[in-house]
Amino acid sequence: MCDSTEAARREMVTEINSVEGERAQLEAEHGQVWNTTELQTDYSVVGFMAPFVVVVRKADGVKGSLLFQHSPRFYFDFKAA
Repeated sequence: MCDSTEAARREMVTEINSVEGERAQLEAEHGQVWNTTELQTDYSVVGFMAPFVVVVRKADGVKGSLLFQHSPRFYFDFKAA
């Protein structure tokens, strides 16, 4: 199977993980940030393809996506679909 987004996603993963993003820095750039436990409280995870995770917000059923960094693992930049 050919994934036409793979090269762009790999670039994004490299960029996102090139600097260890601290929570305060990510919040300043993207607004609300979630760790894994917080993510599980607020969202149901549908799937992922790094650096994206597809989610459904539990509060209102809105489907969307978040970006994530690997270490420390933080999720950020929610975009409704």
